[in-house]
Amino acid sequence: MAVTVTEHLWVPLADGTRLAARLWLPDGAERDPVPAILEYIPYRKRDGTRGRDEPMHGYFAGQGYAAIRVDMRGSGESDGLLDDEYIKLEQDDALEVIDWLSKQPWCNGRVGMMGKSWGGFNCLQVAARRPTALRAIISVCSTSDRFANDIHYMGGGLLNDNLWWGSIMLAYQARPADPALVGEAWRAQWVERLAHMPFWPALWLAHQRRDAYWAHGSVCEDWGAIQCPVMAVGGWADSYTNAVPEFLEHLTVPRLGLIGPWAHIYPQDGVPGPAIGFLQEATRWWDHWLRDRDTGVMDEPMLRAFVEDAQTPVSTAKAVAAGRWRAEPAWPSPGIGLRYLHPAGRALSDAPATRALQSIRSPLWTGIACGEWMGAGVPGDMPGDQRIDDAHSLTFDSGVLTEAMECLGQPLAELTLAADAPLAQIAVRLCDVAPDGASQRVSYAVLNLAHRDGSAEPRPLTPGEPVRVALRLKMCGHRFAAGHRIRFALSTAYWPLLWPAPHAATITLDLAGSRFALPVRRAADERATSLSPPAHGPFAPVTQIAESRLARHVTLDSLTGEATYVTEGEGGVFGEGVLRFDEIDMTLGHGLTRRLTVAADDPLSARSVITQSYDMGREGWRIRIETEAAMTGTAERFRLTGALRAFENGTLVAERVWDEEFDRDCL
Repeated sequence: MAVTVTEHLWVPLADGTRLAARLWLPDGAERDPVPAILEYIPYRKRDGTRGRDEPMHGYFAGQGYAAIRVDMRGSGESDGLLDDEYIKLEQDDALEVIDWLSKQPWCNGRVGMMGKSWGGFNCLQVAARRPTALRAIISVCSTSDRFANDIHYMGGGLLNDNLWWGSIMLAYQARPADPALVGEAWRAQWVERLAHMPFWPALWLAHQRRDAYWAHGSVCEDWGAIQCPVMAVGGWADSYTNAVPEFLEHLTVPRLGLIGPWAHIYPQDGVPGPAIGFLQEATRWWDHWLRDRDTGVMDEPMLRAFVEDAQTPVSTAKAVAAGRWRAEPAWPSPGIGLRYLHPAGRALSDAPATRALQSIRSPLWTGIACGEWMGAGVPGDMPGDQRIDDAHSLTFDSGVLTEAMECLGQPLAELTLAADAPLAQIAVRLCDVAPDGASQRVSYAVLNLAHRDGSAEPRPLTPGEPVRVALRLKMCGHRFAAGHRIRFALSTAYWPLLWPAPHAATITLDLAGSRFALPVRRAADERATSLSPPAHGPFAPVTQIAESRLARHVTLDSLTGEATYVTEGEGGVFGEGVLRFDEIDMTLGHGLTRRLTVAADDPLSARSVITQSYDMGREGWRIRIETEAAMTGTAERFRLTGALRAFENGTLVAERVWDEEFDRDCL
């Protein structure tokens, strides 16, 4: 089907604000109106997501849908200012956009909404507002709980990605509108946005427990608010996989789940592979709910998940995952049961141990093989061989498996422990140990022990007093092969993923009062799961100006005991390199260096520093953004510092400097 692309149009809002949009429209829609599919994010439809948008939305338009990519208020070419993530105004604007779409002469009044990450969050949040025209959504790489399962906190502990993502938002939001679209007004708007720019990581560090700030936008607060059908999608190499089973279990609307091996990427481009024909699956979904066509999509099992085989040798990068698709007709699945394993000595046993105590105080840089919290499909961002971290952990191994064991779900660690400090943290990893000793991380969880009874009212520990804690590890799909062993590993630190507690605590584990559980799939009738190979619409014409240069390394100072973990991306932070979008003559380059340092036994030595540059423009109009951000802490307070400089054709236009401190709140 022929498609007409409108590079730029305005969506007017009631308060006079205009949101910028890009529209793919099937020919003939003005005569015979069609359903509309909305993606609504702050990442610049002009150039920021152009390479991804063109083949995806072009495909939907080719299937007879009006596909529209809208930049949120305060981003891209849209009017206004952006104050924070997921605020009520963002949702209010989306309601107006959906209403506007439903009333266009080329729309038949039915609207679907989809998105990944930020867009996956807000399509759920908007669905909970129940706009009349919104008939179905597809949420990819999203969450139900903004505190428990997003890029800021995990298990009540502070993720170092809070600073990383806040730094990236500084650069992203410092990008000006394109003068080729908005004319001379671009510069005044740019200067206003730069002056208004929030210090993003500080917004989130100001809320160190699950308060009303985080409850807002967390759809788990009221599952019943969502009344339209939901397709939820995730990937094992991503960080948001837990949300898929949560949606399947708690929503009451028609719903489907799909989990592949992918990182934080749409599945038609999924890395690690195999990528799938996700756009075809999405079209089946849209056809069913927006066109009343029987595509058979609702005859699919509730959950289709890729169960991975062990990766040997363990590598921090893989192009394709080995494994197989599995189907579960319902979730929770009656075909999956928990197998409990008990720590006995340094082994795992089916029988509880007699009373025994084991203690651990890990070097604070334990975790250097953890990879990134959010895999982006970039070489080096996956967890590597865990033996380097296993050596500084309590490890409990099964015997050699005589037959394969297939797991699908969330492993569980129920522990009785005591700490010698009021604030402490624990990390639990599930690993697949190969015959040669290589240890592959399958799943993990971390817990700030002050949050052991919940994150709304954290409570310090009483040193020496035993407590019961339960850690639900991340959702996983993995097949432990015969000849391999199962390992659970416990450490008191997980750097550089998690900021350390203010005390280097020793934790003593009561083996008799502790156990682990694996979600084991029982042999059952295996329904065939057939997914097409990837398809796309036309790609945006692109010229590669320069390849990206990626580096990742750890150094350990044997005199000071200090470890430094460094990641670098030059030319393209996510491996894309320096690109020119030929149709709009726009060249983009993004570089970032992150340096995280901590000493083995001094948590107050922890430091994170991020430097960044973003270049964009064309002949006669060159924009450069430079940022720095750093975090340090004492036993009582955190300190965040930052700077932003914006240049036009080499001349400094604006500079911002931040220096903020926050009391530590049981963190």
